[in-house]
Amino acid sequence: MPSKKAIKNLRRQAAREQGWRCFYCQLPMWDTAPEEFIERYEISSGLAKRFRCTAEHVEARCDSGKDVAPNIVAACLFCNATRHKAKHPLEATRHMSVVRSRLAKGRWHPPQVVAALGKRRTPPI
Repeated sequence: MPSKKAIKNLRRQAAREQGWRCFYCQLPMWDTAPEEFIERYEISSGLAKRFRCTAEHVEARCDSGKDVAPNIVAACLFCNATRHKAKHPLEATRHMSVVRSRLAKGRWHPPQVVAALGKRRTPPI
């Protein structure tokens, strides 16, 4: 099993490649500075927590997914956790479709948060 440092490096590498946007919902994420994220987007700390950057295994570890760069993407905590709450989690690209469909209908993240995060396109935190 790789070290936490190795996973952290893979997560950050994926986040950089994705422009610090969630693999699923495409909204910005934060890694180490929630205060800056909260100030930048003018949202509460409680709402900001859902956008913490996490390492997401495209093929889950329980399905023989490896801790290697091609299998790791960066996802916000909410999207990542929601995928894995299901008894039988959806495959990553299918989950992405569900997330984006629900987001378009205003039924994923709170609409006021989507509006706040979508209006500012500044460098990542």
